[in-house]
Amino acid sequence: MNQDNQTNFASSAAEPASNEQTFSISELAKEFDITTRSIRFYEDQGLISPERNGQTRIYSKRDKVRLKLILRGKRLGFTLAETGRLFELYDADKSSAKQLVTMLDLISDKKADLSQQMDDIKVVLMELVTAERRCRDTLNKLDE
Repeated sequence: MNQDNQTNFASSAAEPASNEQTFSISELAKEFDITTRSIRFYEDQGLISPERNGQTRIYSKRDKVRLKLILRGKRLGFTLAETGRLFELYDADKSSAKQLVTMLDLISDKKADLSQQMDDIKVVLMELVTAERRCRDTLNKLDE
């Protein structure tokens, strides 16, 4: 993301500009195939902050980008707290160097977690294969 895009991304936090595209909660829910309740939950967690017009939530391009990043982070195994931390770092330091270092740390942690999970899965698969073989052997002996 270049510096102009970073500035535009960050500066859209407040009120959407009159020429900026806005979105309703139902539009975002449909686009990202999630429930409106999920979107409200992310709002309650402070990850997105739509403007309000009475009871109506008005989501900016910034909110839409953040929602996309939240969902991408979830797919990659990041917690909402970790995603929120990255957002806070970005908001505090638009140069994003600190954010990138933090992101690299989080990626390293996730890779280590996934590697451990793969090792655990391999062990369980070997145990299942052994159990399956024993069951088949016992079944074959019963048929004899």
